[in-house]
Amino acid sequence: MRRRWDGVFAVAAAVAGSCVSAAAQQPVPVPCGGADLARGTVSRVIDGNTFVLDDGREVRLAAIDVPAVDSGTSGAAAKATLEALLSGDDVVLRKAEFPADRYGRLVAYAYAVRDGEEIFAQGEMITAGYARVGDGVGNRACAADLLGREKAARSGNLGLWADSYYHPLDAENRTEVLAQRGRFALVEGRVVSVRESGATIYVNFGRRWSEGFAVTVLKRNERNFNAAGVNLPALEGRRVRVRGWVEARGAAGAPEITVDHPEQIELADGK
Repeated sequence: MRRRWDGVFAVAAAVAGSCVSAAAQQPVPVPCGGADLARGTVSRVIDGNTFVLDDGREVRLAAIDVPAVDSGTSGAAAKATLEALLSGDDVVLRKAEFPADRYGRLVAYAYAVRDGEEIFAQGEMITAGYARVGDGVGNRACAADLLGREKAARSGNLGLWADSYYHPLDAENRTEVLAQRGRFALVEGRVVSVRESGATIYVNFGRRWSEGFAVTVLKRNERNFNAAGVNLPALEGRRVRVRGWVEARGAAGAPEITVDHPEQIELADGK
């Protein structure tokens, strides 16, 4: 069994131009996913984030962001990696934060079952460097596991992290961030101020709040951030990394990311 797993992933590594650590080849229990939703066999992989079961159900992997299959080398390599992980295998699908997406696809945490072992698809995709942690994990323990894997892959320049396009954007570069409007991105910088206006909390990265990049949090969600140890006012002066979908706000079209989960914000100043 072990020889099969090593061989399969070696093929993906060759196609992806990446390598997988020994730790990634030794699956361990991870805190991602709730109750079992379904079991089946993977009949086809559509891209690095989507596959089809033998009964025709289409499944989307929860909690990760993967380059589109037509986005170039990274997208093709992500698909090849997922094919090596899941194609033809029995899988267990476990409950995610959202049961389905707007296209009716089942959204779940996926585990390939091989000789009694469970191989965590999302975790392996991130470990190999062909997925980023998404903006909807919503589970602190799971997020910590996935973010740890992402940090290691990013530090090793594995997979998509070897391409500067996927590196965290500079929060001070308004033009650079705004160019990613409508896309998922990581943005990093020092927080200048934290202000409230009506039902919204603004974490500002620019001195001109109406023009600079900002993270917006609904006031009603602040208790969730406090419970997770993320004190928004205390971020002032700290360097942080935020992940999510870049949008524009106000007449000036200032770039922003709306944050719903505390796991979307990481301290990046090493303190």
